[in-house]
Amino acid sequence: MRRILIALCLMVGGTTAWAEIDIQEVTSAGGINAWVVEEPSIPFIALEIRFRGSASLDLPGKRGATNLMMGLLEEGAGDMTAQEFQTAREALAASFGFRAFDDTLSISAEFLTENQDEALALLGQALIAPTFTQDALDRVRAQVLVGIAGDEKDPDTIASATFDAAAFGDHPYGSAIDGTVESLNALTREDLVTAHQNALTRDRLVVSVVGDVTADQVGPMLDTLLGALPAEGPALPDDVAFGLEGGITVVDYDTPQSVAYFGHAGIKRDDADFFAAYIINHVLGAGGFESRLMNEVREKRGLTYGIGTYLVPKFHAEMILGTVASSNATIGEAIAVTRDEWRRMAEEGMTAQELEVAKTYLTGEYPLRFDGNSEIAKIMAGMQMIDLPPSYVVNRNDFINAVTLDDINRVAAELLRPDDLHFVVVGKPEGLESTQ
Repeated sequence: MRRILIALCLMVGGTTAWAEIDIQEVTSAGGINAWVVEEPSIPFIALEIRFRGSASLDLPGKRGATNLMMGLLEEGAGDMTAQEFQTAREALAASFGFRAFDDTLSISAEFLTENQDEALALLGQALIAPTFTQDALDRVRAQVLVGIAGDEKDPDTIASATFDAAAFGDHPYGSAIDGTVESLNALTREDLVTAHQNALTRDRLVVSVVGDVTADQVGPMLDTLLGALPAEGPALPDDVAFGLEGGITVVDYDTPQSVAYFGHAGIKRDDADFFAAYIINHVLGAGGFESRLMNEVREKRGLTYGIGTYLVPKFHAEMILGTVASSNATIGEAIAVTRDEWRRMAEEGMTAQELEVAKTYLTGEYPLRFDGNSEIAKIMAGMQMIDLPPSYVVNRNDFINAVTLDDINRVAAELLRPDDLHFVVVGKPEGLESTQ
């Protein structure tokens, strides 16, 4: 067992308070690794379970299977119907959450200490023995189909889906995890059983536990809860290169306001320059009203209510993306200003004052994320998913502060490529046409 004691400085009501988080690394008798924080002051436990792979493991022609499978885990398990399962969970005052993403399955659980055994037994039924009955499958599938129908009419979703399809083609990143109407309607119970067996496997599992529990108790708890899952899953998909060249794609859609989704290839999370890129992105477009793009596109010119950018280091590809909406008459100008600011940051970098302000904000807001057992559990699971050590919580702000202005300007020139920016515009933009 390894332990790391983390002292976090929190600003509360204008005063400084120190909170200690003692992360213990434990391994169960069955070989399941977990990070544990003991917090006995409140009789409550937060459990966060993640699996690598998720919707990227959908088999050819079975797009949407993993997402649908996750939606069915509470819809009957063991010898319980969906209603009986929900009634049992509510009687325990327990909360379960099941989510699928491109690369990650997320299972969250919160329960009172006094109901620990019963809550874990119930959760175990959902994870190990979901029934996938036909009536539950049809009901949840209908709900997903309603969501797909809504997405087909939503300009933001149309823009992102068009961008992803063009950038990644047949790779799983090129299509929505919900699947299509055709792929979803073709899914059978056997497809969901296969998706379950492929996605929930112990070799791609990370766990964090926070609350009124001891590290010694966690190992047996996890072996009972997760020990019956398959040991190994199928191979993960290959990495994929970002496949869009710079330019504009216009999707005709009858709306008075155009939506633009834009970006180009980005930077890996484990790149030595990631923190420089993180600061650059904050100053360029992720820093809200303090960002350059918000200042230039909204404040100075009134072209939008909001514009933002974000780094997206997925497991098999990486991007820097952004979104902006403007009237059909002005979206062209908003795009031009965005590209100009992209170029200005790439060629001129940022000022020492911008760097100092960004560092102050980014280091000051970080401790505030550790707000409650559930949030700490989620942060620890996220760290494990990308192979960060527990000490990262201690050192993260040091990594931010170590970035120099020379680092910033060098990385900006390498990362930001204004000529490679591709904009997918959904609407009736005046003066804009597709370039390819």
